[in-house]
Amino acid sequence: MTGGGLARIKRVLLWTDLGFLAYWVATVFGLVSVGADPFLQQWNWSFLGLDLAAIGLGLGSLLLVRRRPAAGERLMLVSLTATAAAGVMALNFYLVRCEFDPAWWIPNGWLVLFPVVAITAILITTPPTAAR
Repeated sequence: MTGGGLARIKRVLLWTDLGFLAYWVATVFGLVSVGADPFLQQWNWSFLGLDLAAIGLGLGSLLLVRRRPAAGERLMLVSLTATAAAGVMALNFYLVRCEFDPAWWIPNGWLVLFPVVAITAILITTPPTAAR
């Protein structure tokens, strides 16, 4: 991928992952909550593993892309896919419950839209590698 396009994706990925991490830190300290309903709390905490994996893979890809760009981009694709999956799962849950609170739809919409745009940009600008 070209340097400028990848640089923008890396910047946005960094801020998205830091925001994602900040959400979980705020949740741990009770600064953010899905409410008092035990079912909703359990549902929210069920995302912790997927979200932390997406965050770790994303931040790891930003470190790796400096030394091994091709490997870093591949890891970035995995991270972006996990991030989009988390966003889609959350939005589907809200849709099934017919809940349309912008405070939840907007951030989860971002977790879907940014990765889809970034993945598309990476895939259409990265030349295919030769089969081994």
